[in-house]
Amino acid sequence: MSLIQVINPNTSLAMTETIGAAARAVAAPGTEILAVCPTHGVESIEGHFDEAIAAIGVLEQVKRGKAQGVSGHIIACFGDPGLLAARELASGPVIGIAEAAMHTATLVATRFSIVTTLPRTLVIARHLLQQYGFTHHCAALHAIDLPVLALEDGSGVAQEKVRQRCMQAKREDGSGAIVLGCGGMATLAQDLTKELGIPVIDGVSAAVKMVESLVALGFGTSKHGDLDYPLEKPLSGVFQHLN
Repeated sequence: MSLIQVINPNTSLAMTETIGAAARAVAAPGTEILAVCPTHGVESIEGHFDEAIAAIGVLEQVKRGKAQGVSGHIIACFGDPGLLAARELASGPVIGIAEAAMHTATLVATRFSIVTTLPRTLVIARHLLQQYGFTHHCAALHAIDLPVLALEDGSGVAQEKVRQRCMQAKREDGSGAIVLGCGGMATLAQDLTKELGIPVIDGVSAAVKMVESLVALGFGTSKHGDLDYPLEKPLSGVFQHLN
């Protein structure tokens, strides 16, 4: 029995439910999904400032999940905020959904496109492509030009824009796969894959299968080198609870 903590780094309970549903849909019979989000922070993550704030909430949730005995952790925001810091805190594997989606895309296609929310977040995706070594695998990046929370407003407008952008990416980019660049898009991947006839990859689902595989292999986060547990030193003020 594995317990995987899926962390939505923003404070939106509706998006946390969406992300949790996507994770449970692909989880193996022996896997339990614990979908959580911070109680304080930002309600959506759409820039560097938001990511910096959200990273603290991620670390708080990792610490809490570790105390609950989870097998691994998933950071369910496409910016992968606080990923390396979370790996320092954790003993089990920690996977970011952008990292998971990009890796998965390279296993099923030589080139992939990314479809995300606001244009201002494209630079964050580009930075991650460089960091993970996938710049040459990404044919193009597309934004639907709507905020993250539009995916939860019930109108369906954002979902249709994602669909249209994915169709455009397939038609124009020559990509063999499409990566969805927001945790709030997680439940769209299966239907889009069927409609477009190419893999449309949701990082939440991909990350669940990666954590399950790492746990089955007996691998946790390496504590040799820079991902060793943080050096013991007193934390003060609002960070005291992370001691």
